[in-house]
Amino acid sequence: MPHPTPERLSGRRAQAARNDQLILDSARAVFIADPGAPITAVAKHAGVGISALYSRYGSKEELLRKLCTDGLEKFVAETEAALADGRDHWTVLASYLRRLVDADTSSMTVSLAGTFTPTEEMFTLAARSGQLLGELVDKVSDVLRPGISTHDLSVVTELVASVKEPDPGRTRELRQRYLAVILDGLRAEHVDPLPATPPTWQEISDRWRAG
Repeated sequence: MPHPTPERLSGRRAQAARNDQLILDSARAVFIADPGAPITAVAKHAGVGISALYSRYGSKEELLRKLCTDGLEKFVAETEAALADGRDHWTVLASYLRRLVDADTSSMTVSLAGTFTPTEEMFTLAARSGQLLGELVDKVSDVLRPGISTHDLSVVTELVASVKEPDPGRTRELRQRYLAVILDGLRAEHVDPLPATPPTWQEISDRWRAG
């Protein structure tokens, strides 16, 4: 029996990678639209057999963990990029928030928080993301209005993620529109005191603890 050639193996790996990304993209679309959807809905959306899905992810909870871990890693990468950005502080902040809105990691928080049990590694990664965001807020504090905190920015991206239209292109346009409105409210020249206090880390993280 002939052995598979390196080209064939490479092709199979590439196809497996494409299938995996297709499953993840479908899972994201399905579960953001309906967190209670069964895992079979993901297979149907992706156009793959349920056995192909289960060969990669043993359960819906495992798939949700993968989606949200990927989102956290994207958030960390974008925040690290903003911390390394040498442009003026307002440009750094505005560009960072625009990228986060386009990446749409906050839709997973809005839709999935509390629907599954995160791993301790996920909580560690979340804490890391919070630490980096705090460093970024400190960096750009000279251009922020008084009273803006780290977790205010987290909630801002979640508020923008709530804007949804049937047309994905229109959704992106409107999210950037309302982010622009919110950015004006974050500017340092606004000196009126903000009502209430910003959310705490406990309030932010407790939403992910199911039950």
